Amino acid sequence: MSEAVPGSALPLVTTGNTDFDDILAGGLTPDRLYLVEGNPGSGKTTLALQFLLEGARRGEPVLYVTLSETKEELYGVARSHGWSLDGIDICELIPGQDSLLMEAQTRIFHPSEVELGETTRTVLAEVERTKPRRVAFDSLSELRLLAQNPLRYRRQILALKQFFIGRQCTVLLLDDLTSEMTDLQLQSIAHGVVNLEHLAPEYGAERRRLRVVKMRGVKFRGGYHDFIIRRGGIDIFPRLIAAEHRRAFDPGQLHSGVAALDALLGGGLDRGTSALLIGPAGSGKSTIAIQYLVAAAERGERSALFMFDETKSTLMSRSIGLGLDVPGHVNASRIHVQQVDPAELSPGEFAYTVRKSVEQDGAKIVVIDSLNGYMQAMPNERFLTIQLHELLTYLGQQGVVTFLVVAQHGLLGSAMQAPVDASYLADSVILLRFFEAAGKLRRAISVVKKRSGAHEDTLREMRMGPKGIAIGKPLENFHGVLTGTPSLLQKAEGSDE
Repeated sequence: MSEAVPGSALPLVTTGNTDFDDILAGGLTPDRLYLVEGNPGSGKTTLALQFLLEGARRGEPVLYVTLSETKEELYGVARSHGWSLDGIDICELIPGQDSLLMEAQTRIFHPSEVELGETTRTVLAEVERTKPRRVAFDSLSELRLLAQNPLRYRRQILALKQFFIGRQCTVLLLDDLTSEMTDLQLQSIAHGVVNLEHLAPEYGAERRRLRVVKMRGVKFRGGYHDFIIRRGGIDIFPRLIAAEHRRAFDPGQLHSGVAALDALLGGGLDRGTSALLIGPAGSGKSTIAIQYLVAAAERGERSALFMFDETKSTLMSRSIGLGLDVPGHVNASRIHVQQVDPAELSPGEFAYTVRKSVEQDGAKIVVIDSLNGYMQAMPNERFLTIQLHELLTYLGQQGVVTFLVVAQHGLLGSAMQAPVDASYLADSVILLRFFEAAGKLRRAISVVKKRSGAHEDTLREMRMGPKGIAIGKPLENFHGVLTGTPSLLQKAEGSDE
């Protein structure tokens, strides 16, 4: 058992998965019957085994009733996760080889009537013998077929519910959804319903997600929660709700180590805000973000860089060429660099990883490079922008400065477009442009938005070299820099301007 419910004498039953308990507001109400439904391969058996193993670890008698898998198959699942099922009683109710014989199929009564009665008696006898506190029943599709009609099936489930509750059992009923439609009657009987989904996108790895459909008397975290199955069990990534993670932090400004860049931003970026670095490919967006990371690392602060487009080796060699010691700070664990595989990641897992870097690793700066890769990595995910907004809100409430890098389509001209309009999400927007002057291709930088204070409204030239970033004086003698082909302004005679 685990912690007690506030205001209740009943302790909750932990599921063996910390994040699942978090979604359930602490765990399961004891002595109740729960339905876990999902398509084959969605992780029901793994979830049930984790639940039983947690009970065995706490010294509770536990029972796994299987009507669809053999003991050998269950042991195989356990071995794949590095588990031992020594503390779990397994009741195997799979028809043996004798059921294939002709004499076993010639009966006065319909075979299902005989098998249903035999199955029920075996389960009840096993429960009476082992007196379990936790039971997993796998799966209801077999029981549904034996019952033959909905009325008999419902009565059978109701009878099992009363039987288990009277013996202080917390029961998971697994249903593989092989029937043609959702069994709402079964959902109405169960105290709680958990739905597991196994999705196959057009490209990339399969996606799995979990949703608590109902849980009587519990204010659970609703919505879909991404999860993966790896060696050791199920890793669930609870949906991020920023309002649950408010905390006080010391205000102040984040400095880049380049005085002219800080001046453009009115002294620096405020803690707990986000900045959008937007411009064409090669204009210096990632370099500016790296400049902030290195400056913070030199002050002893930690940061995290999530790369969707660039490889880690390319980043290291490029930063050395700019005089930025990213490899040294990475080795000292001041900068954490993670190269994201776009085809393998779900939005929930990414948000969970970012949250872990902040809460466990103490990151004060988070860089997502780039937002183009983030959006393209999850093309089939709906409401991705809303999830990003929730993530930025969470990071802001933690006092983290977040950089979003966005590459615009095209290189020159004012008609360049971004694949996603994230300017309204960010607190500050730093715009970079190429422009042509004196037969050379140059870079311009400007700050077009800063919610938290004043900033310069000038356009300045930016250079990158072996000594890092250099910001020049305002481009006062040029007009049309943002178009890519500026003209040189001529002062009129006698004019003070």
